[in-house]
Amino acid sequence: MTGMKKTTEKHLMVFSGRAHPALAEEVADLLGTALVPTSAYEFANSEIYVRYEESVRGSDAFVIQSHTAPINEWIMEHLIMVDALKRASAKRITVVMPFWGYSRQDKKHRGREPISARLVADLFKTAGADRIISVDLHADQLQGYFDGPVDHLMALPVLADYIKGKYGDQELAVVSPDAGRIKVAERWSARLGGVPLAFIHKTRDITRPNETVANRVVGDVAGKICVLTDDIIDTGGTIVKAADAIMAAGAAGVILTATHAILSDPAVDRLKNSPAVEVIVTNTLPVAEEKQFDKLTTLSIAPMLARAIREVFEDGSVTSMFDGHA
Repeated sequence: MTGMKKTTEKHLMVFSGRAHPALAEEVADLLGTALVPTSAYEFANSEIYVRYEESVRGSDAFVIQSHTAPINEWIMEHLIMVDALKRASAKRITVVMPFWGYSRQDKKHRGREPISARLVADLFKTAGADRIISVDLHADQLQGYFDGPVDHLMALPVLADYIKGKYGDQELAVVSPDAGRIKVAERWSARLGGVPLAFIHKTRDITRPNETVANRVVGDVAGKICVLTDDIIDTGGTIVKAADAIMAAGAAGVILTATHAILSDPAVDRLKNSPAVEVIVTNTLPVAEEKQFDKLTTLSIAPMLARAIREVFEDGSVTSMFDGHA
């Protein structure tokens, strides 16, 4: 009966696209495995070709790809990798997208607009994905866009514990960049030992991308080191304006923190010249060498991804990783 038994044994395999191989390698290493050798290249007309160099039949496959610039290229590669796995008879396919591309296009602000975040979910379902693992979704409703389980991981423990270790002896406050993220700020406050909360009252012109007007700070920040937390730093305009407003309200200092460091130009210049004492991000997205700067600290999300993959593989609980709050 040994031959029969073999077909019921679970077989974990980890795959990586070319967007951020360093993160995938770190995850595979923590899982005690190696990335499956994969051949991937472009044809002359820029079409992407992918082929796995070993059998994936019956495997529990985890395909890691960060949706970083050039984002359309890497999403397409991710989709093609999933399709290749499905056609090669992988038993279950989990898409690991630390950053969900197009996640900010999660609803219609005006008529005749797309809901691109939903389209991305549909594309992965069509390609053959059974499950998605992602980190700090731009909006919780994205979990409902995919027809299947979505494991929503939070970088908060990684970021907050670092801040607690480094700045815990100082008087801290948590500042939400807008009223909509107050719930996240409350979780931050609890993790940092119940520190006070404030938020930035801001307005956004929906016709102009990447632009906000930071109005005023609501809450007492005077004399405190303020932890300004957001999910994404893209061009840096919003978070730097918010930092300026906090300092103008009498704060002793500002720490900027975000999960996803997109850092499109001119973010690096803005952050370098901002009043922030430190900018703390994770490696959900690769930060190119030329975008590194003295104030920037990058913390690894790999241990959290590896643990989530192990929980999924062993049919455990991903929610338990976040004390039931995930």
